[in-house]
Amino acid sequence: MTRPASTKPPSQTPGPAGGGGAAPAAAPGGTRPWRSDRAAYLLYLLPGLLLFIGVIVVPFLMNVGTSFTEWSGVGAPTWVGVDNYKTLLADAEFWASFRHNVALIVAMAIIPTAIGLVLAAALTDFIGKNFGARTASVLRACVYLPQLLPVVIAGIVWSWILAPDEGAVNELLAAVGLDSLAHDWLGDPKTAMAGVMVVMVWIQVGFPLVIFMSGLQRVDPSLYEAAEIDGASWWRRFRHITIPQIRPEIFVCLLWCTIASLKAFAPIYVLTKGGPGGATNVPSYFSYQNFFDKTDVGYGSAIATVLTTIIVALTVVFLRVQSKNLEEQ
Repeated sequence: MTRPASTKPPSQTPGPAGGGGAAPAAAPGGTRPWRSDRAAYLLYLLPGLLLFIGVIVVPFLMNVGTSFTEWSGVGAPTWVGVDNYKTLLADAEFWASFRHNVALIVAMAIIPTAIGLVLAAALTDFIGKNFGARTASVLRACVYLPQLLPVVIAGIVWSWILAPDEGAVNELLAAVGLDSLAHDWLGDPKTAMAGVMVVMVWIQVGFPLVIFMSGLQRVDPSLYEAAEIDGASWWRRFRHITIPQIRPEIFVCLLWCTIASLKAFAPIYVLTKGGPGGATNVPSYFSYQNFFDKTDVGYGSAIATVLTTIIVALTVVFLRVQSKNLEEQ
C-alpha cells in the first residue's frame, strides 16, 4: 500500500542554492536599512561637527566664562559675576560704537544690496541683450574686483586717496577749482564715518551683484518677453518680475552682509583705528581695544559675547522671516 503524501507545509522555506535557512528581509525598494543610513550620515557629518565644536563652540564658551571675570590676560582671573555686563550697559562709548555700527550696516548691507540689485537687473536685462553676455560678464567682473582685494590693501589705497595732503580726492578738487572743499576726510570726526562708508560700499557692492545675477539665471525669460510685449518699461519689469523672483537671494544677501558689517574689524583698523575721537569705533574694534590696548580681557569678552548674541538673534529673525515668505509664496 502506497503511503499518501503529506499536505503539511514545509516548516522551513528553502534558501538559495547551496544553502538552507530563511533569506534576510530586504528593505522596501531595495534600499539599505534606515539604521545603516543613519550611521553613514553621522560619519559624514562627524568631521564638520568636530571642527565646529573645536573652532566655534569651545572658544565661545571660554569667552562667555571669561566675561564673568576680571582678568588682564596674565595670572589667575578674578570672578566678578555680571559686573562687566552692568558696566557695559552704562558705558556710553559702547552704545556709541553700536550707533556707528548701524551706519556700517547701511554701508555694507542696505546700499550694496540695492545697488547690486539694480546693476544685476541692468546687466542681465539690458546690457546682456543689447551688447552680449560677454560684455555683461566683463562688467560684472570689474564690479566684483574689490571683493578679491585683501581688505588691508584696499584700506591702505583708500587712505592714500582720502589723505589730507596730496590725496587723490583733494587733488582732484583742486584741479577743478574746488580746492576750498579739500578736507581731511578720515581725520575729521564729522566726515570720518562717511569716508569709511564710501569705502565699504565700494568693497561690498560686488557680492550682491554676483548673487543676484546668478539668481536671475533661474528666472523664466518668457516672463520678461511677455512683459515687453505688453509694453512694460524696464522699471516695471524690474519691480514686478525681478524683485519677486529673486526674493530669497535678497534675504541671503541682507543676512550675510549684515553679519559681515557687525563683525567688521579690518577696515576700521586699517582706515581709522576707531578714531578720530572714537567717531568710527564699532563693537568689534571696541572689544579689541579692551582686550589688547587696555588689557581688560573680561570686559572685552563681555562685549564680544553681547555682539555674538545679537548676531545669532538677527540670523534667527532673518531666517524666520524668509521661511514665512517662502511659505506664503
